[in-house]
Amino acid sequence: MSSLSLALRDSSTMLRRNLLHARRYPSLTLNLLLTPIMLLLLFVYVFGDTMSAGISGGGPDRSAYIAFVVPGLLLMTIGSTTVGTAVSVSNDMTEGIIARFRTMAIHRGSVLIGHVLGSVLQAVASVVLVGAVGVAIGFRSTDATVLEWLAAFGLLVLFATALTWIAVGMGLVSPNAEAASNNAMPLILLPLLSSTFVPLDAMPGWFQPIAEYQPFTPAIETLRGLLLGTEIGHNGWLALAWCLGLAVLGYFWSTSKFDGDPR
Repeated sequence: MSSLSLALRDSSTMLRRNLLHARRYPSLTLNLLLTPIMLLLLFVYVFGDTMSAGISGGGPDRSAYIAFVVPGLLLMTIGSTTVGTAVSVSNDMTEGIIARFRTMAIHRGSVLIGHVLGSVLQAVASVVLVGAVGVAIGFRSTDATVLEWLAAFGLLVLFATALTWIAVGMGLVSPNAEAASNNAMPLILLPLLSSTFVPLDAMPGWFQPIAEYQPFTPAIETLRGLLLGTEIGHNGWLALAWCLGLAVLGYFWSTSKFDGDPR
């Protein structure tokens, strides 16, 4: 069997293993998934009229605010679900199963690849669920073409892949699951400091650079442009650069830590 065939076979086995774990222990994924859903309902039905009036400068327009906030919460969902990846990787590293894998004739990188593929699939499924909630409460994207929908889906998958590799690295450097959850907390907090809930120009001047120069804001603005027809500008290239940069950084960080781990 060639090395490529061995890598594909072992990676698919590890993928099935991680999906089975997620199915048997769904509480972590559900808890992380509830955060963006609760925020969506909170900001739409509690703050929606006030927020929409403040942003537009006119009267309340809840439907317009739903259209504004849903793209940001889709990306926040990805950040939330990848926290579970950090916890899962940390559990593997501390519970002895990795030591067992090291003694077996399996492709070394398949363990990490299985985690990444499983996490990306869970993130996409979570995005679909949150998107369905958004549609149920009034989100519509009538102006987006098929090509723009495909580009939006590709952006979500690429963003999920990039954050997953970062989460894998966080899990590898964490001594236990609790530390992994804490280390991955920025993946939940950064969307709160972005343009998810209000546009950049509505923020205080001192805070705008914090929101602008981070990975979530250009990705959110790109997704809004694709789904709602708003101006994307340079955000598309910035989002792509952030995704590729984080994916490469996370990959080399994770593989170097995994290969050099003495456990």
